[in-house]
Amino acid sequence: MTDFFVDTNVFLRFLTEDIPEQAQAVERLLRRAISGQIGLRTSALVLAEIVWTLESYYRLSRDEVSEKVLAILNTHGLRVESADLIAEAIMLYRGKGIDFVDAFNAVWMREHEIGTAITFDARHFNRVESIQVKTPQEAAPATTQ
Repeated sequence: MTDFFVDTNVFLRFLTEDIPEQAQAVERLLRRAISGQIGLRTSALVLAEIVWTLESYYRLSRDEVSEKVLAILNTHGLRVESADLIAEAIMLYRGKGIDFVDAFNAVWMREHEIGTAITFDARHFNRVESIQVKTPQEAAPATTQ
């Protein structure tokens, strides 16, 4: 069986149906994957781009975006890199109002047993109880002589 990489715009055409003939072509592609005729793969970055585009361009709510991302993750015949982390991140994104990328990074940190984030923008990481947040100045204070 041949594997194919699926790009962001393919998912967006299917999820938004804004170009009906392209949405139909994607549906046929997904049916082939579901039936096992082909394998489809995509990356975590594609999912991040989908979230960003659905929010910023299509102005969908977090609940709507979450439903669409979870539908992608649950598509038989489609393998998504870091699917478990993406699923956890989408729950933080939805439940705690954290930007998707920050939510993904928080889940990734936990997976890699990293408890402290160094950032100038703590507002989203502060919503994750297991993460301590420091600024670069706090992590590497200036020395006095």
